[in-house]
Amino acid sequence: MLRDIDHFIGGDSFSSGERTGDVFDPNQGSVQARVRLGTAADLETAMEAARAAQPAWAATNPQRRARVMFAFKALVESHMDELAEILSSEHGKVIADSKGDIQRGLEVVEFSCGIPQVLKGEYTQGAGPGIDVYSLRQPLGIVAGITPFNFPAMIPMWMFATAIACGNAFILKPSERDPTVPVRLAELMKEAGLPDGILNVVHGDKEMVDAILDEEDIKAVSFVGSSDIAQYIYSRGTANGKRVQAFGGAKNHGIVMPDADLDQVVNDLAGAAFGSAGERCMALPVVVPVGDKTADALREKLIPAIESLRVGVSTDPDAHYGPVVNAAHKQRIETYIQMCIDEGGELVVDGRGFSLQGHEEGFFIGPTFFDRVQPHFESYRDEIFGPVLQMVRAQSFEDAVRLPSEHQYGNGVAIFTRNGHAAREFAARVNVGMVGINVPIPVPVAYHTFGGWKRSGFGDIDQHGPEGVRFWTKSKKITQRWPDGSVTGENAFVIPTMG
Repeated sequence: MLRDIDHFIGGDSFSSGERTGDVFDPNQGSVQARVRLGTAADLETAMEAARAAQPAWAATNPQRRARVMFAFKALVESHMDELAEILSSEHGKVIADSKGDIQRGLEVVEFSCGIPQVLKGEYTQGAGPGIDVYSLRQPLGIVAGITPFNFPAMIPMWMFATAIACGNAFILKPSERDPTVPVRLAELMKEAGLPDGILNVVHGDKEMVDAILDEEDIKAVSFVGSSDIAQYIYSRGTANGKRVQAFGGAKNHGIVMPDADLDQVVNDLAGAAFGSAGERCMALPVVVPVGDKTADALREKLIPAIESLRVGVSTDPDAHYGPVVNAAHKQRIETYIQMCIDEGGELVVDGRGFSLQGHEEGFFIGPTFFDRVQPHFESYRDEIFGPVLQMVRAQSFEDAVRLPSEHQYGNGVAIFTRNGHAAREFAARVNVGMVGINVPIPVPVAYHTFGGWKRSGFGDIDQHGPEGVRFWTKSKKITQRWPDGSVTGENAFVIPTMG
């Protein structure tokens, strides 16, 4: 019998309506659960719970809010194995990657444990005669996050940890493909002491997304997903007067200079290009060696490394990666592989047709490697989001700077070199939001901020760290004077003039 995955509203499970979506077991290719697909009426139920709870939570002092985050962090750590197993069973990533997913989310929770420090405003004594000026950071009220399937623990925690620590109530709409972990995180937040109604999880498809974007009392929306949907979310949300950050797709490049340590590059590419089956916006699906000599040497080392990657079920501790999330996504990846062949790419390692004994119906794709991919290929311009590595040969350093700079996506880029001047020049000039120097996946730590450029990010404020606090709060500026005695005549307050 299939299990049902309901909404989590007002501190409890909530279900209504008949519409459901299938949640698959990617290892077996079978349906394992049904998730409730909510409506605007379900969102209104969540909003009622949030409206009732948020004022008291905002009035709770930051130190007490931080204590809930400390308790939540401890609970997630104690439930790490359980959460990782659930995550892997619905997403398909191996257990080690699932634990990494959870841990990276926890790092933002750790940052949020210090919320009293980062919420402090500014103060100027004596800005005028007897006048002091100071600022406050106050919560927006009720806010929302719409999160993707590829990081069902990390990205929700990136959003709701900071937002809730700042005093907001939060509506989370996770991906309907792997929704169980977000609900479990909400249950653990309740166990940690979070008041009912402050974190609500509503499931759904476009109907629920549109309801969130159109809900007047939701003051800010954070989104991670594809670029086309990110642009839609940003346009509709801002048109409705909301603050919106919407992060889209990526096509991250790895530049390999002639002086790079190729053994290290190969090791880094194996994880960055194929880890989590390439289903991450900070994967490294394009490698750009500078010069044919570098390209030929790198290719020679890459082929055996790629062919030795082990694809297995999520619970296989020796597997480098597991299945992709569902059959439709597997078909999409294979379509792009054929497209690159048709465009003239040289298919060096073909991952299509991979089958795992005992799991023949699972959504598996073997590692795939192309050489001599050209910048005009549609398969290069688009995000494939699978275990596919494309090599684009550059003839000079200038070509290496130009390729990622001119690409429609600008999420991340890495350069591999021993030359400090080349690395410094590249980092300064490349038109990309996050840069790694001998670091293949340049995701900043939680107390910095995350965000790409161009079609990888819509909105002016990035994710987590100080920028996250800025996004989830509004600044109030106060000018005050406490006069002695009479407030008339010379002591009356007037706006300063140039006279």
